[in-house]
Amino acid sequence: MASTVTPCACLILALFLFISSMPCEAQLSSTFYDNTCPKALSTIRTATRSAVSRERRMAASLIRLHFHDCFVQGCDASILLDDTPSILGEKTALNNAGSVRGYEVIDDVKSKVENVCPGVVSCADILAVVARDASVAVGGPTWTVKLGRRDSTTASLSLTETNLPRFTDSLGRLTSLFREKGLSERDMVALSGSHTIGQARCVTFRGRIHNNASDIDAGFASTRKRKCSLAIGSDDEKIAPLDLVTPNSFDNNYFKNLIQKKGLLQSDQILFSGGSTDSIVTEYSKSPSTFKNDFAAAMVRMGDIEPITGSQGQIRKLCSVVN
Repeated sequence: MASTVTPCACLILALFLFISSMPCEAQLSSTFYDNTCPKALSTIRTATRSAVSRERRMAASLIRLHFHDCFVQGCDASILLDDTPSILGEKTALNNAGSVRGYEVIDDVKSKVENVCPGVVSCADILAVVARDASVAVGGPTWTVKLGRRDSTTASLSLTETNLPRFTDSLGRLTSLFREKGLSERDMVALSGSHTIGQARCVTFRGRIHNNASDIDAGFASTRKRKCSLAIGSDDEKIAPLDLVTPNSFDNNYFKNLIQKKGLLQSDQILFSGGSTDSIVTEYSKSPSTFKNDFAAAMVRMGDIEPITGSQGQIRKLCSVVN
């Protein structure tokens, strides 16, 4: 008996074959390691808390490390790779050398996770989780970290130089850099609020405190001059807190400082300088809960920047070298 195939059945079969031939893009998920490494998150949290308890400043450094990773090639742990004859990496780039820190903490966390479940958890995911746990350790917000990123086998010095914001950038330049990564002006201001903790080197704010500009409080500038002289080279590596009031607590004082013209970096003060972001700064200065909620949401969106997933990349055994 001859079989018959209806036109509808043919259409369904064709559609199935078309979908099956499409490339499968893995999605990030907060439960990614629930079965393969159920102790991963608790292991990372314990190690991160320990590092921040030893040095409160480290919380800011770890959040910044995740940010600097995601803005270059996406959130792929490329920033952790050491230079090799075939890789000219990101650690020595102008925006990273001498300022980005915390690599040894990530190495320690990775080692502890490898002891629990070898070859399962990526360095890129560790960076994302550590940033969240560092925020919580200093009173900042928490958020659900999506997981499943894989590690890149390449890094780029040139992309680091062009993709990362600089402390001298204009508001237009900053807005453009964030927009290119799919982040809004509100995301940019919220993420900049991480400067409510941490320190900056004299070389990054010397020009601002010594130029007698109208956008800096005179008393604030005078205080900063005591540890950052005008002579180039003399105090370059001396550091000062980005938030003079509560430098080790994640709060909204950063935005209050900007309104008082007490932003340490030019790229901070530019957020409250008569431009389009003034209203956001004012809002965050009045509502710490709004700021923390927006910061958490922006960190999630930042963590979604061009992740490597599925069978691409690799799970590095050591975060500083390709397998």
